[in-house]
This record gives sequence, C-alpha cells and structure tokens, in this order.
Amino acid sequence: MSGFRTINVNEVAGQRLVVRADLNAPVQNGKVSDATRIKRFAAGIKPLLEAGARVTVLSHFGRPKGERNMDFTIAPIVPELAEALGQTVSFLEDCTGEAAVVASNALTNGDVMLCENVRFYPGEEANDASFAGELAKLGDIYVNDAFSAAHRAHASTAAIAALLPAFAGPLMAEEIAALTAALEDPKRPAVAVVGGAKVSSKISVLKNLVGKVDTVVVGGGMANTFMLADGHPIGKSLCEEDQVLTVHEIRALAAKFGCKIILPVDVVCAYDFAPNAKNITTDLDGCPDDAMILDAGPKSVEVVAEVFANSKTILWNGPMGAFEMEPFDMATIALAKVAAALTKDGTLASIAGGGDTVAALNVAGVAQDFTYVSTAGGAFLEWLEGKELPAIAALRRAAVN
Repeated sequence: MSGFRTINVNEVAGQRLVVRADLNAPVQNGKVSDATRIKRFAAGIKPLLEAGARVTVLSHFGRPKGERNMDFTIAPIVPELAEALGQTVSFLEDCTGEAAVVASNALTNGDVMLCENVRFYPGEEANDASFAGELAKLGDIYVNDAFSAAHRAHASTAAIAALLPAFAGPLMAEEIAALTAALEDPKRPAVAVVGGAKVSSKISVLKNLVGKVDTVVVGGGMANTFMLADGHPIGKSLCEEDQVLTVHEIRALAAKFGCKIILPVDVVCAYDFAPNAKNITTDLDGCPDDAMILDAGPKSVEVVAEVFANSKTILWNGPMGAFEMEPFDMATIALAKVAAALTKDGTLASIAGGGDTVAALNVAGVAQDFTYVSTAGGAFLEWLEGKELPAIAALRRAAVN
C-alpha cells in the first residue's frame, strides 16, 4: 500500500490544490445528522489551509446517476464543513466550466471552496478522461484524501491523477498507514473479528485473513453457516446452506496457514426477530427448531476476551450478533469494551472498519478508544480482501511518472 507521495504542508503556500474528499455524510431535513467524516477531513486539511494552500474540494454525495438531481446537492455540507474548519467555505454550483476555473483562480491563500456533487456528471463514474481534464483545471496539484472512495475507478479518484502532480492527502495517508500496519505487518499475535450476515459476502475476506493473522473470530449470521457445516442445529437461523463447502475450504486454508478459527461456544436464541424477544441462552446443540440464533452467549464472550488479552493486534469488521436490537447486542458491545480497555492500557493495537462495525462501536461508546476506526465501507472491505484499490494504484503510477 506504499509507493505514493504524500502532500507536504511546507510546500503548499500559494498552490491551488484540487482535493478529492469523501463528504458523503447523512443528511436529514436538509441538515447533516452525522458529521464524523466532515470533521475528520477538516482536521487533516486545516493545516494545509493554514500553510497558505488555495483549496478546491471535490466530493460525491449519494447516487444521482450522472444527472443534476438536486435531491443530491452537496450544499447542506457547506455549513458543517465551515464549522469544522472554523472559516468560511464558498460553494460553487458546478465543478466544470469557465466559471469554476475563474472561481478556483480567485481563491487567495488559505481559502477553501466546495464544488457541487461530482456525480451529477456521467463522466465521473465512467472515469472519463475529458471530464477528468475539466476537473484538473481547478488546481495545480491533485490531492486524494478520500480512502473510502479509493475502490472506485472514477474520474475524480483515478483519471485525474494522471493529469496533475498527484499526492495522498493527510487522512488518506493516515488510513493507509494504520491499515497496512494491521494487516501487512501486525504485532503478533494478531486476531481478526469477522462478523455480518453472510459468508458469501466475505469469502475473499476470510480467505485473505487466514493467511495474514493468527486467529479469526467468526460472528454474526456467518457463524450460523459455520455451525451448520459442523453439524450443529441452528433452527430457523439465518444461514447459507449453499456455502457449507466454502466453509470447509476456508477451514482447510486456515489449517494450511496455522490460523485458528474461533466460533461461539454458546448462543442466544430467540423466537422472533424483534427487540427484547423471548430468548434462551444455550450451548451449540441446544437451539430449538422454532428459534433463531441472534447473538453469541456469555461463555463465548469470555473465550474471545481471553484471545484479545493474549493478542497484540486486533482487526475488526462486523458485529457478533444482531447488535441493532437489545439484548442481542450483548456480545458485540461487551467485546468492544474489552478491546477498548486493552487499547487504553497500551497492550493492544485495535483497528476497526465498516459501517455496522463503526455503528456498534458508537453504541458501545468506545470508538474513540480504538487505535484507528475507518469510516470506509466498500474500500475497507476490498482492502481486507487483499485487492489493489484503483485510486491507490493511480497515486502509485503518478509517483513514478
């Protein structure tokens, strides 16, 4: 994940930077409901502005499908970005054309401008070179600070990197450094927690991780398919019978690499998929035929907590159960608190990512205690799969050209 250039704060004074951010924050009734991404971007870019950079920001917002659909205007982000930066942010109702170029040239040192949604243009998602050329007119230097969009080969993340001197931004560099340390060169022993609903959605993740870490903890609905493959009753639980052979393949691969796979040793079963539904806690052979497994049990928490205590690195993607409903959030929250406490003690490096994972850590109130929490979704997952991300590859090519 190395081999690219990172923007140097000491060399940006007076320079026009066209910065690709990911400001795709949730908006309700015209106001941002979660400004996490905006604040993190602002924290990284503020030193560049203070050093005298003239910054034009590009970002996508939602899925307008290449059309100018004002339901997806990025305008509601402007006041949140201004507040996070502590300065005025001008807004341009376009991101191409003569007016855009004039506006970018008119910026003075320390000024910042946000352009309208790049996905209003069909050339963006098509990675169109001519559209990238229009975007490139807005700056003298290209800075990609949007790791969460790095898995997209779009004009503002890939094609533009060949048209200007291209650099990784501070947030991009920070994210890559944290994730690389966790997966490519982790402090040992290293453990990965992989949860979620379906094995089929994380086959590549599991196959890559068993060759990278010492232990993989499988949770969520995925664990049900593993338990089915092992011959345990799972009642009406969510599972994928067609993935049983895949489970055996993953187990064989783990054995080859000496990676231990840990499943729940007890489970919480409910008769309805609903908050506070009638439930029982039982061993792996006790799930009633008319019930479904919705969480790992307290004995499982003890087992995994001991693994955490004996590890130096944890990589977490996906909840242990139906964390969005009480009391089926117990295992996820309990283990998140264990990982956070070990991190605060300085004995564990903890890296987490993925939408559900971040939400679970926020519910547990421990996100700030983890070593690094990635707000990326698809990019984080593809990185876990070991794939080369198009935007990172574009920065690498730019560094050698």
